[in-house]
Amino acid sequence: MNEIIFSTKRILTIVIVSTCIAGCLNTGNPEPLRAPAVAGNKADSSMYSGPGTTLAKETDYHDMILFEGGEIEIGANTGVMYQGPVFKTFVKPFYLDVHPVTVAKFRQFINETGYRTDAEKFGNAGVFNLSMMRWELVDKASWHHPFGTDGKQAIDDHPVTQVSWLDAMAYCQWAGKRLPTEIEWEYAARNGESGGGKFCWGNEIRPAGQYLANYWQGQMGTTQGADGFIYTSPVGHYGIMENGLTDMAGNVWQWCENTFSPYPECHEYYQFDPNARAIRGGSFFYDEAEEESLAVYFRAYNSVETSLFNMGFRCAADKAR
Repeated sequence: MNEIIFSTKRILTIVIVSTCIAGCLNTGNPEPLRAPAVAGNKADSSMYSGPGTTLAKETDYHDMILFEGGEIEIGANTGVMYQGPVFKTFVKPFYLDVHPVTVAKFRQFINETGYRTDAEKFGNAGVFNLSMMRWELVDKASWHHPFGTDGKQAIDDHPVTQVSWLDAMAYCQWAGKRLPTEIEWEYAARNGESGGGKFCWGNEIRPAGQYLANYWQGQMGTTQGADGFIYTSPVGHYGIMENGLTDMAGNVWQWCENTFSPYPECHEYYQFDPNARAIRGGSFFYDEAEEESLAVYFRAYNSVETSLFNMGFRCAADKAR
């Protein structure tokens, strides 16, 4: 587990480990956690109430895909901590955004509400310095300038980054939507089918030599750009998958609604952290798990206030009755 403490007020979690990633861990006596269920785990709505969280008049289902739900097997018996054991669960019908929330759409939210993100409140956010090969909290890095004011401005059709879980929840509430649970996210990535391919497009990372996602190639020091991009890419650039979605692997990690916890029947030790939220999908940046981080079942987590240059989100919504 890689954890870097940048200040007494803030712990930044670094998303480069192959098991689970956490910040702000409890300091009490460790106790094993046995989670009875994950699918129904809902976030505490009191944590994200505040400016900019006014609900839209009604949910806009445009650019969302309806998944009818049903029984599905979740997880994988890979031997990697917290990825399994595989279990069956029932998923209710839900909608999921075709692609992650873009910079342009997030700007609309900011302009209409005056909301200030956690990165703006803290005055900094997490960026990996490729020349120094280390994570840093960069002053004034935020959703509109992910690398700080000395870096390039965020591009409208790219996924918004440098948004915390709290920021994502505020956006969702404004939009009349919500974040997906991990179970919903994986259900969608699997197109509602148990088993299936390792990735949302199949078992090969590059079928017929074709890149189907924006991800890191090779080890940390490897020159990037073979997939067309060094950092984020426009949403939908790699095409729509069979499930009707784009960017379900790579580009940016995606926040999920639920607090992270081990799956049922998991006997791995885990020190419960109420501030740890699940993230899914991998990103353009290096991960110790390498291509495994792009798998439909791969799980990681981060603290609710953490903002990173490779982390964004997409929205979900309940099926209208």
